[in-house]
Amino acid sequence: MSRYSLLFLFSISLLLYGCSSTPATPQIIPASPSNQPKASQAEQFLQNEQYAEAAKLYQQLAENESPEQNEYRLQAIEALIKSGNNAKAEKYAASFDPAKLLPYQRNKLYLLQAQMNLNSGNAEQALKYLHTITAEQLNHEDKIAYHESLAFSYSLTGQINKSIAERITLNQWPITPEQQYKNYAAILSLLSMQPADSVVTIKAGSTDELSGWIALSTILNTSYEDTVNFENAIEDWRQTYPRHPANSEFLNQYLAKGQTTFIQPNSIAVLLPESGNYATYARAIREGLLAAYHSQENGSFKPDIRFYDTQSMDPTNLYLQAVSEGADLIIGPLIKENIKTLATNTELSVPVLALNNIPELAVRNLYQFGLSPVDEADQVATKAGFDGYRRALILVPENKLGQRVANHYADQWQLIGNEVLQVQSYSPQGNDFTLPIKQILNLDESEYRYKKIRNVVPGIKYTPRRRQDVDVIFVTGTAKTMRLLNPQLRYYRANDIPVYATPQLYDGHPNPTLDIDLDGITFCDAPWLFKEIYQSNLSMDNLQHIWKEFPANHLRLVALGIDVYQIIPHLDTLASINFPGATGNLQLTRNNHIKRNLVCAKFANGEPKVIGFINNTDNEYEYVNIVDTPQ
Repeated sequence: MSRYSLLFLFSISLLLYGCSSTPATPQIIPASPSNQPKASQAEQFLQNEQYAEAAKLYQQLAENESPEQNEYRLQAIEALIKSGNNAKAEKYAASFDPAKLLPYQRNKLYLLQAQMNLNSGNAEQALKYLHTITAEQLNHEDKIAYHESLAFSYSLTGQINKSIAERITLNQWPITPEQQYKNYAAILSLLSMQPADSVVTIKAGSTDELSGWIALSTILNTSYEDTVNFENAIEDWRQTYPRHPANSEFLNQYLAKGQTTFIQPNSIAVLLPESGNYATYARAIREGLLAAYHSQENGSFKPDIRFYDTQSMDPTNLYLQAVSEGADLIIGPLIKENIKTLATNTELSVPVLALNNIPELAVRNLYQFGLSPVDEADQVATKAGFDGYRRALILVPENKLGQRVANHYADQWQLIGNEVLQVQSYSPQGNDFTLPIKQILNLDESEYRYKKIRNVVPGIKYTPRRRQDVDVIFVTGTAKTMRLLNPQLRYYRANDIPVYATPQLYDGHPNPTLDIDLDGITFCDAPWLFKEIYQSNLSMDNLQHIWKEFPANHLRLVALGIDVYQIIPHLDTLASINFPGATGNLQLTRNNHIKRNLVCAKFANGEPKVIGFINNTDNEYEYVNIVDTPQ
């Protein structure tokens, strides 16, 4: 497969944004006669996918002042990106002064900056660059890259609805069959991540084409008892949507690719970093995996296991080495950039069980399993919906994670037909949350009205009055932060508003003395943290000697390692069953992402009390209350 940049070859990031008219193509400055031979050679290198060589020539051309100097510099950056040398591309791009560029050149530079940020995992910064671009000033090829980047960025920042809408419009443009296939697959992949009640909400206001995609996604993500029922459902869909773009050779190819059978491995290669920023996380996963490997519960399944250090070699070469040494299943990589590199640069002849989630990435023989904040935010919002609440406030830290969680909360909440009244952020370094709480509860407006009245009626008594239109508050934050924030919410007259949170507020160890200030908060988390739910030789109580070596925020990674090994014998059936794992009840989606269905608990007297769990059956969420169920 061609070695493009991660963005260009990202297998589900595609195509060109739909538009009713064709804008004028910007005029590129032609090469001067003296530069023509070297420029032609650089162009030939590009066509032959020799990107590093092309980058060197363009850099040489850019060293001399000429009318086309900035063109060569931009082409050098693009070639560096395609060669995989993101660091050098970033350094070279930093030398540009955008103010000295022509408008179309400036837009090209911002596009390249967005691509470099995406390759580095910084989707938020990529969006900032993309939102400054005037797309009409890009040429056809760059428009494709622009809209690929935009759809990809929306997905990575949790704005799934925008990503879906972007890709629906991309279908209107003439592109290659391969690009078209990938874009169609991306739409189905995105829809497969939405629960059934969310899909109904989308369908109510959708176009005919979107309705067709939703109907097809529902069929593909439903567990049928036999092949005949599935084939009948597909045929009914074909009859209902005869002119739908998916009702073509695409659907035949897509169904054929989905029929790959997983074969139980005899030799497993585990790709994890042994040094660097992620080494401690990787070690926690490794210890959980080895605990499951040595457990008597898995006595009949004992493949050979060999560990490989992803810090020592490019993930593609490491994969090829592991395969050449006999591995018939690869576990890892852990870091998203490595997963993207592996998936886009290699035909995966041997299955890969990656230890992270990239929402739109779906290629043959790639399974993805990680502790996704999407599952956590979506399911706590789903739980609040089951509890009958409809109008929500969202209060999150003022950082990238907070914004991402807010997007997940809002997307899920609105998709199930509910309303987000306001999103407010707070400083995660602070101890006093008076200002953001007053703002989100409209107490600052209440105080303003009082001051106005006091000028007219001196001595009037004042009782602060919060907004009355809210049913529920969604929050996220660490245990330390939430122990301060929750009492302040109560102090400011929100004590009767239910609070739902992501599991970051709980470190896995009951601490009634400190956590009394968390009382009333509902959250959804990994079953492994609750001994009444997860009972086995691999329970948290039985593995104290392992998890005590790690910080509290690594507990769930030990559980992830347990599940990674435990699910291997079930990967061929995981699409039709809920596997009771340490990190959740696990189910395989159509695009081979492993979804976690979590246990929900509520703090009372300083301890989390399990109240039920979220299940996903035939792509429909259900809530199972187990408060009064004997364990």
